[in-house]
Amino acid sequence: MIIDTAFARELASDLLEINAVILRPNEPFTWASGWNSPIYCDNRLTLHHPQIRKKIAANFAAIIKSEFPDVDVITGTATAGIPHAAWVAGSLDKPMAYVRAKPKTYGMGNQIEGGVAKGESTVVIEDLVSTGGSAISVINALQFVGADVRALISIFNYGFDKAAENFEKVNVPVFNLTDYNTLIEVAVEKGLVTSDDLEHLSSWRANPDIWPGD
Repeated sequence: MIIDTAFARELASDLLEINAVILRPNEPFTWASGWNSPIYCDNRLTLHHPQIRKKIAANFAAIIKSEFPDVDVITGTATAGIPHAAWVAGSLDKPMAYVRAKPKTYGMGNQIEGGVAKGESTVVIEDLVSTGGSAISVINALQFVGADVRALISIFNYGFDKAAENFEKVNVPVFNLTDYNTLIEVAVEKGLVTSDDLEHLSSWRANPDIWPGD
């Protein structure tokens, strides 16, 4: 779900400008999942651009103020969601936590750092949603300790049906600052993709797990 469509377009333009999103339909990338993809998103590059990261933090905070004003804790996903969660928690004067991909194998063996107590409400800050797997593992860890996960908010969402189904299973709504459809729309307006590119992008979006096929 996108609340501010004007900002979604502005952010999509920013991500393209700083090469946080690269479109390469004819020379696909390979994701960690093994999927071939004509698009690659690295939102960590926003950390290098103060004005962009400030806008991102401000819009994260605006969603939380509007939709979840009484939330107890702001939680970041490790590692890319941590800095954004810190900026948002600071601006809202809220406690902050983050969740590791796996519990530590030393010390106290924590997976949730900073702490989210049983019964406390939290909003999870994520940089990117593809299949939703990593975010779901964070939500599962929080729900396991009894936290009330109100929502997940991401910078960018590919909008895969599989991700939507995964979030429905854990009963957590997802908000996005921008998404794949918005980005492609902006890229077309900027002349960054051709009609042939659009065909590749549409084919991939429909069947990302088997694209480009034989």
